[in-house]
Amino acid sequence: MAAPSQKAFPVSWDQFHRDARALAWRLASSGPFGAIVCITRGGLVPAAIVARELDIRLIETVCIASYHDYLNQGELSVLKGIAPSVKELAPDGQGILVVDDLTDSGKTAQVVRAMLPKAHFATVYAKPAGRPVIDTFVTEVSQDTWIYFPWDMGLAYQEPLATGAPG
Repeated sequence: MAAPSQKAFPVSWDQFHRDARALAWRLASSGPFGAIVCITRGGLVPAAIVARELDIRLIETVCIASYHDYLNQGELSVLKGIAPSVKELAPDGQGILVVDDLTDSGKTAQVVRAMLPKAHFATVYAKPAGRPVIDTFVTEVSQDTWIYFPWDMGLAYQEPLATGAPG
């Protein structure tokens, strides 16, 4: 039996900006938030948009790698934890907003939720397997959908410079 094919969901910069602003709009009544912790790398862009819309000035990152080859989710690796100064604001995460671009399996969010159990978790996009770990999201896509984010796209898929592939 052949493996099911993935559905493609390309997202333009304009669409992502609209969706991230919609996320901020949904979050406006859930705060106030004293800080944002964005999950890198995908959470950087939506965190910047949400921070602007909600006037949040303290932005921290937690760096977790899970897609090592851009195709398959592998072992999770925490590359950088949350700064102690941010954790001191709310050791359990109360009043902290955690932002990412997508929840797929929910594994990344589970790792961060262990660090900040009472934080509010928000993503722009959510797949069914990851939804239980997220508090707020904008758009649900099916589990077999691959989202092509605008930072991964040109007129055709663009290999990251670090892979050494010719452009």
